[in-house]
Amino acid sequence: MTGLALSQLTLSHFRSHKRAVLDLDPRPLAIFGPNGAGKTNILEAVSLLSPGRGLRRAGADDLARRPEALGWKITGVLQSLYQVHEIETWAETGQPRQLRIDGKTAPQVALGRIARVLWLVPAMDRLWTEGADGRRRFLDRATLSFEPSHADAVLTYEKAMRERNRLLKDMVRDPHWYAAIEGQMAEAATQITTNRTQAIAALTAAQAAAVSAFPTALLTLTHADPLPDDLQSALADHRSRDMAAGRTLLGPHRADLDAVFVDKNVPARDCSTGEQKALLISLILANARALAQDFGAPPILLLDEVAAHLDATRRAALYDEICALGAQAFMTGTGPELFAELGSRAQYAEVTETHGQSAVERKDAI
Repeated sequence: MTGLALSQLTLSHFRSHKRAVLDLDPRPLAIFGPNGAGKTNILEAVSLLSPGRGLRRAGADDLARRPEALGWKITGVLQSLYQVHEIETWAETGQPRQLRIDGKTAPQVALGRIARVLWLVPAMDRLWTEGADGRRRFLDRATLSFEPSHADAVLTYEKAMRERNRLLKDMVRDPHWYAAIEGQMAEAATQITTNRTQAIAALTAAQAAAVSAFPTALLTLTHADPLPDDLQSALADHRSRDMAAGRTLLGPHRADLDAVFVDKNVPARDCSTGEQKALLISLILANARALAQDFGAPPILLLDEVAAHLDATRRAALYDEICALGAQAFMTGTGPELFAELGSRAQYAEVTETHGQSAVERKDAI
């Protein structure tokens, strides 16, 4: 096998799972069970095999099973193109998350070099109607999937901006304190904006190449204030304004992702709930399609309760897209009937919960 897929996933004292072991093949995995049984926790564990804080953005201590609070561990055996990697990530109580790849300590950015993981969770259904923060995170996750170093650029920018904001709040006026910080911000901002623009171009091209039952979105990167070519000089010019506000008001941290439903020429925020969900699915599929070419294999997909709000036609179209891509998709739903259109093209698991402890059982069929 030369694709990208987990062949084994082990959870230890993670969320509601005291211990769970899943032996997998490259097909999609349909996970079903009642609400609260612990299905999403499995997807969250897989999301932590990529850079960042996972699909819930939880802190390390929040991931430990209660009431034991002994810490937690996730182990995955990953087939990545022509290589097999063992990934271990864990945290002891009160300690930050740690990572080993093939037995060696590694930074999180290293995960982006061997794996690509995309997700769609119910909280993202409000993406087009809520604030810009969520849309920036959505765009940055897509951007990170194409360019793992994007995370470093964002971290560099945010660290420098925090230092600048501290100076602004302390009413420091000496320009020498600002020069190096603003230079760092400007350099990182250029890379961030370039990466985001390239990601949008890749998503747009992948949507145009699709033959799908899902709609197309016209994507645009916007900013609260247009970014000047010389951001360092602009930041220097805006110090008095920023000092009055107590924070930096110009930069890529003020970016937004605008989307228009192409077929109707309607902004995504004004579409129906069903249309907004379909647009999100379309973008995730486009991201996966683009990555299949860019990375050499489709990403692992995490689709939480994705089928619940789709009619049978769109459900079947979604499953056909996933199978055509050859992606290992982890999908959750309350009942096996939601996955009937998959048939033998998928593997299945049932999750149950008893007295706060989840159990996972593989099923040969549904």
